Amino acid sequence: MEPLLVLDTRESDSSWVDSVWTSTSDGVTSMTSVACETWGLVFWERHGAVHAAVTGPETRTGTAPVPSDARFVGIQFAVGTTLRAARMPDLLDSGITLPDTVRRRFELPGGSWEIPSADDAEALVARLVRDGAVERDPLVTAVAGGARPDAHERTVERRFRRATGLTRNGVRRIRRARSAAEALAAGQDVAVVVAAHGFYDEPHLARDLRRYVGRTAGRLRSGTGGAIALDAFGRAATPDRSLTGRRRTPA
Repeated sequence: MEPLLVLDTRESDSSWVDSVWTSTSDGVTSMTSVACETWGLVFWERHGAVHAAVTGPETRTGTAPVPSDARFVGIQFAVGTTLRAARMPDLLDSGITLPDTVRRRFELPGGSWEIPSADDAEALVARLVRDGAVERDPLVTAVAGGARPDAHERTVERRFRRATGLTRNGVRRIRRARSAAEALAAGQDVAVVVAAHGFYDEPHLARDLRRYVGRTAGRLRSGTGGAIALDAFGRAATPDRSLTGRRRTPA
């Protein structure tokens, strides 16, 4: 089996946070990125210098460079959560490098905050919420949590696009594809994954894996194809966790 970029991912008890992850890039200089329906904050340290960035939702797979010999901490925010300083549609398939990460602090419009460790991620998010840097759309949050919306479908779609940059169905498909890929990478049989995740058949699974994950089912099961931003072992891979991806639950 080829070496993979191993992500240590944990769930969060914060309703504002989808997941918190850590990683190192020893020997890895590039990776296959996996589509992600949420935005995030990522911090990394390399050769004594500390860096920070906002990452936007990603609608497709691709190849991304990885700084060598770096240690990363990432926070993926929950669907419906937004960064006050940026429009989510503008962050789609993009991101923002945050300047002036000196004295282990980072800046966003309206304030400066200490760069966290993985254990401090929820405390940082609580401060960002308290200071008004992070907000959320309660309708999108409720629908993402499985509630039936007390609003017209067009209103829900408009709010989803504003809060995520994606359609409601786009959020669902990205999350389902990643969950299926995690299950395959953990060794589950293709037919089982098709049934458990609600795909019509194996060709439909293959199509979404190609679009969102950049791996075939066979390569995911064999662990070949190089480094990939996929957590096959840190979180249990479960069927489409409703729209939200929450059991509680990105890239």
